[in-house]
Amino acid sequence: MPVSAAKPSKQSAPLVLICGEDDFAVKQRAKQVYSEWTTELGGMDHEIIDAGVSNSGEALRALSRLREALQTLPFFGSGKAIWLKNCSFLADDRVGSSQAVTETLGELGQELKEFKWESVRLLISAVEVDKRRVFYKTIDKLGRVENFAGWSINDKGWTDEAAMTARKKFRELGKTISEEALEELISLVGPNARQLDSEIEKLSLYVGERTEVELGDVAAICTRNKMARAFALGDALGDRNLPALLKRLDEELWEVKLDPQKSEIGLLYGLISKVRAMLMLKEMLREGWVKPDGEYYAFKAQLEKVPADKLPQDKRFNPLSLNAYVLYKALPQVKRYSEDELVRAMELLLDCNRRLVSSTADESLVLQQTLVQIVGPPKPAAGWARAGV
Repeated sequence: MPVSAAKPSKQSAPLVLICGEDDFAVKQRAKQVYSEWTTELGGMDHEIIDAGVSNSGEALRALSRLREALQTLPFFGSGKAIWLKNCSFLADDRVGSSQAVTETLGELGQELKEFKWESVRLLISAVEVDKRRVFYKTIDKLGRVENFAGWSINDKGWTDEAAMTARKKFRELGKTISEEALEELISLVGPNARQLDSEIEKLSLYVGERTEVELGDVAAICTRNKMARAFALGDALGDRNLPALLKRLDEELWEVKLDPQKSEIGLLYGLISKVRAMLMLKEMLREGWVKPDGEYYAFKAQLEKVPADKLPQDKRFNPLSLNAYVLYKALPQVKRYSEDELVRAMELLLDCNRRLVSSTADESLVLQQTLVQIVGPPKPAAGWARAGV
């Protein structure tokens, strides 16, 4: 078929790919686009093709159904919307890289170039997509690609995005949330949009006819996710709470046994990062760049005013390279340690690192001994007075 003479704008393109690491956002946005299309087009000819497959044979069957749907003209209404849903073979993996799937996608891409889109629209949703593939580049050229990169703990602005998303969701449900409760909710959930949405739904039901969600509500029913549990180990260290610290360590060590991607060294590096952040905060408090009291957004505004030329260029020692919320959570904890104690804690953790790497001692015992030494009873030190906290 010849290419349509008038090429549609990207915004109104009848060919759309919605993809990205944030699977929750991908599914929500794809559902929204499909609903808008079917409402606009009317009729009953629309098709949803499940493309979440486990092998190349299933992928080829899904592509065959798609090609058939594209060639079947609508009988009712003014057009037809097709949704290739949860497509799992556009990534650089075993199924997506198989020769048969690669060749069929290439043929489909050529057909899409020659397709007349007057009465048909195609939506593809996928979490993982290899942007180097010809098929992806074809869609990007012919239609519109929407990418939802998921929140990451390494992104400085993820807490702001999470807070904005949460406030919007609460407004849609006719609720508000206090700043203190919002900070705790984000801390428990971490950079996980799907769980955040779920926890907001739970909170809205829990408070009933009350319009404001409070800190006690969050503490009562919200679930701490895996990433937040990892932060809980560092928080227990910062709080100088030995029973809680050993409990969190025990939980994390069980995770290490069950998850091959986790290790004792990984736990140790997280603790080193925590102590380093507290040392940085000690210095920032001494310089008067930040104040120990106030809400998160006031603290973040203080960080933005810190003179960059006064800080190290090496990101490992530059506090502004850390997530602002991580620093904020550590702010009330620095007063529990003197500067000398934090320096000693770094030395103990580095020694722990050497022992974990070079000795045959039990890793869990080495970590426990180190943490007991760090969190022991506070010792008066000159550094405490100098820090002013």
